[in-house]
Amino acid sequence: MKRSTLIICLLLVLTAGAFAQGPVKVETPDYPFTRFDRNRLQYPGDSLAMERFFDKLDTLFFTGKGHVSIMHIGGSHVQAGTFSQQMRDNLLNLYPGITAGRGLVFPFMKTNTPASYSISRTGEWDYQRNAVAFDTRMGLAGASVTTSDTTASFSIVTREKSPRDITPVFDFNYVKILGYGDLVPVVHFNNDTLTGVYSEEEGSYTFVLPDFTDSLYVDFNQQPGTFTVTGVYLDNGMPGITYHGIGVNGAKVESYLKCADLKRDLKLVNPDLVIFGIGINDAAADSFTVERFIDDYSRLIDTIHAVNPDCALLFVTNNDSYKKVSRKKYEVNPNGVLAQQAFLELGRKYNGAVWDFFDIMGGLKSMQQWQDEGIAQKDKVHFTSSGYMLIGDLLFNALMDRYMEHLRNR
Repeated sequence: MKRSTLIICLLLVLTAGAFAQGPVKVETPDYPFTRFDRNRLQYPGDSLAMERFFDKLDTLFFTGKGHVSIMHIGGSHVQAGTFSQQMRDNLLNLYPGITAGRGLVFPFMKTNTPASYSISRTGEWDYQRNAVAFDTRMGLAGASVTTSDTTASFSIVTREKSPRDITPVFDFNYVKILGYGDLVPVVHFNNDTLTGVYSEEEGSYTFVLPDFTDSLYVDFNQQPGTFTVTGVYLDNGMPGITYHGIGVNGAKVESYLKCADLKRDLKLVNPDLVIFGIGINDAAADSFTVERFIDDYSRLIDTIHAVNPDCALLFVTNNDSYKKVSRKKYEVNPNGVLAQQAFLELGRKYNGAVWDFFDIMGGLKSMQQWQDEGIAQKDKVHFTSSGYMLIGDLLFNALMDRYMEHLRNR
């Protein structure tokens, strides 16, 4: 099987004045039905915002200073975590020591949790998400878990389960628990019980730990009441890259617009680059229109730019997909072509980069061939773990190819 290799040569200057130069190679298999030769970022408008993002990468790589925040937002493709984990691992493997905090995570319960952290719980919890009817106040994470059980607790462990040799360690000593209610969260660290400082503006309890750790254990004061968790922010205050994977099964663009605390939480994440992967659920509807899709995205982008006007945008076009019309029959979804047009228009309107995965994967009806190769699932919408890893490698290569062009033009 033919293999294409992108060799990325980065000259990384250390703060001590020494330097290291070496290739970072991401190999991807080639398939006859794909168009991997078109694996590049497009700029329907200008690329000034992306250049500003690359300038921040320069500062980090060449001086070891600064913090770069990347937010990857979507539906089940992102909640599953494999796609975003592959991007995160590849970026953090560019140079040792650029692992900043794990960032915004959510304590998913009774549903799939990204492999880059694990969740355990005790007591009774009610899980709600923005993709279906909900009656809780939510933020950027697009989900909530609520308890009125005084014995309830949850723990988070950030030991990444990487299938490759790239295994970032996400130690943290700074925690924000986003949420609200009568119960008060407390954090247990070794033999100590820590109380947090509440901020009404952020809607969070902040805990400063006495040392670094990769695990967090939270329970509540023993009194009647309720508490709703809408996110957990994990940080270590170090220079580097924080890659936030924000995904909710079934989410559409409008799902995030319904979250009342979206803008508030965006201020916490303060992204330098947003990778937009929302759209597969929007395009699944028979009533899908380009106009409505662009309008919803415009409202979301306006909210992001209200927080950071310089934020760079990267749009990922929908993958090809099929609709189930009977027990054993599927029909190709033609809305994939319309969504592709919409993303290109969004790139033009907001001077964002577009990664046209719909075209790169082979275009209309290519999902069946991905399934035949064992890299897409039988529902002809989602990918297998190896498929998501491949997609993450492809996007990483496209981004780094453009970054290398930026370096050559410095």
